[in-house]
Amino acid sequence: MNDRNTSDHQIFELDLADHEARRRTEVLAALGDAWDPIAVMEGEADAYRLLYSGLDAEQQATYDMLVAAGVLPASGQG
Repeated sequence: MNDRNTSDHQIFELDLADHEARRRTEVLAALGDAWDPIAVMEGEADAYRLLYSGLDAEQQATYDMLVAAGVLPASGQG
């Protein structure tokens, strides 16, 4: 932490690198050894496919419009 005065302004600096490293360590410790990030990503992809499956024609047209506009990722890119 650095606190210094310059003219009428006070500059305050705080280095969060140590805090961020500790936070990441604690997150990984909380997730435990059984956490499988690949399985989580595959599960999210499966959920995305399920969410947008079985759309009727109007819903599909809306979905396609949202993908074209960049609001939603294209199928397989979520």
